[in-house]
Amino acid sequence: MSVTAKNLTLDLLLAAGSEHLPVRHLLAAAALFGLPANNVRVALARLSADGMIESVGRGIYQLSASANELAADVATWRTASQRVRPWQGGHVTVHCGALGRSDRVALRHRDRALGMLGLRELERGLFVRPDNLQGDIEQLRRRLYTLGLEREASVFVAGQFDAERERRIQQLWSGEALNQTYARLQAQLAEWTARAGELGIEEAARESYLLGRKAIRHVVFDPLLPAPLVDVPARDRFVQAVVAFDQLGHGIWRRFHAQVDAPTATPIGTPRPSVPH
Repeated sequence: MSVTAKNLTLDLLLAAGSEHLPVRHLLAAAALFGLPANNVRVALARLSADGMIESVGRGIYQLSASANELAADVATWRTASQRVRPWQGGHVTVHCGALGRSDRVALRHRDRALGMLGLRELERGLFVRPDNLQGDIEQLRRRLYTLGLEREASVFVAGQFDAERERRIQQLWSGEALNQTYARLQAQLAEWTARAGELGIEEAARESYLLGRKAIRHVVFDPLLPAPLVDVPARDRFVQAVVAFDQLGHGIWRRFHAQVDAPTATPIGTPRPSVPH
């Protein structure tokens, strides 16, 4: 997934949490990825018009109240292992058959909500997932609405599918592929962390963002399947590794922002003389 001024701006504001973010930090971050300053200004204007961000002073932005609801849900990825419970065999089911498909924004929000809760399409307009998430169906319904699902969708718990549908449900996810992804990404995080001390702050900020973004996105959209569909201990180890990497990345970006704020800071992107070892 390529880095754009829009997703970079949102990611940095999400990382900032309740703190404000000055435009100079966004411009410096954009320069790390070769994004023109005008792209950032256009992204800020569009995100403001969409109600995702708001200005809290000259050249200072934060997430809007509505965006903070989504941000709060996204932030729960750090406690993914605490958001599941034993599976009794039922399935959370969402029926979207009566919903339109012409509104691209609504469709994008719907897909995001269904994807973030690990729901997969069993039949046209009918999405399911194992009923192993914490909370009752009313809580899950409210969460789906917060994430962007239209309130006209039917959300309920279903059980006792016929044998053919049960077989197809089992094939909606690949537990083996998920297990392999946990191991692969965890190894990438460990390898990068081992050599992070050798990198300059700009290179470290750029690389930690790219790798951290990939790993966090996988956790956010992980279906959180129960055993035996997936290796739950392996998933928990992976999430713990991503949490540790995220903390490392926050430290790197704090140093990067401090460099941007320093009066004598070298402009981002300016070639630096190599230092002999």
